[in-house]
This record gives sequence, structure tokens and C-alpha cells, in this order.
Amino acid sequence: MKNQLIVLPNGDDIVDVVAGKPGPKSDINLFRERQKGFDPRQRFNGDKGYEGELSIKTPKKKPKKGELTSEQKERNKELASSRIFVEHLIRLVKIFRVASERFRLNSQKYEEVIMTICGLVRFRIGALVLKI
Repeated sequence: MKNQLIVLPNGDDIVDVVAGKPGPKSDINLFRERQKGFDPRQRFNGDKGYEGELSIKTPKKKPKKGELTSEQKERNKELASSRIFVEHLIRLVKIFRVASERFRLNSQKYEEVIMTICGLVRFRIGALVLKI
């Protein structure tokens, strides 16, 4: 099952969650389906799986039998350092092991479980404040 998180740049909040999409589906196609809900002027950072989408800044891939220039390597490092917060948030979701291992419950419950985990992660990072 395929999952996708859209997270604020500093890892302050989870903005959008796609959970439990069946079958092989590329990251870029999942994003294109969800992009309609965002402002067209909105810009995103992504990994190499999103290469080709104009609204997403991605690292430059090394060409076959070639090398990246020092400027391209430096830009890739800058992108990686800005994405580290996103990767930490993904790690927090994967700690629950539902997204990283075989799901043993009824597959119809998968999305509910992932959304609950994302809610717990949001609560932990302080993005979700419960009124008491």
C-alpha cells in the first residue's frame, strides 16, 4: 500500500495525508491527484521520486556515466538540509511500524489507522492542540 505525507517545510505540521492507495503507483502521480486541493502558486520540496513536476524542487540526479557539477552538488545539499525536518516527521509515523511493515488487520481499516497515527504525531509535535 502506498502512503504520502505533505508536510510544512520546518516539519511543524502534516498538511495532507494519502494512505492506503493500492497497487504500484508513483509518488508523482499520487501528488498530481492531490495537487488540485492546493493553491497553484504553492511550491513544494520533494525527493527524486517527484522529478518532472514543475511545482516541486527536487535534487538533481547524476547523469548516466557523468558527474554533477560542484554547484549542483551544493544545491542538492541545501535541499537535503531543508528536507531533514520532513524526513524526521516521516520517521515519527514509521515508528508505529504500520507504514513500514505488512498490515495484518482488515485492509479497509488501514487508512483509519494511518490517520490516527498522523493525529498522534501531530499531537506530539504540538501541531494539534486539544481544547480541554
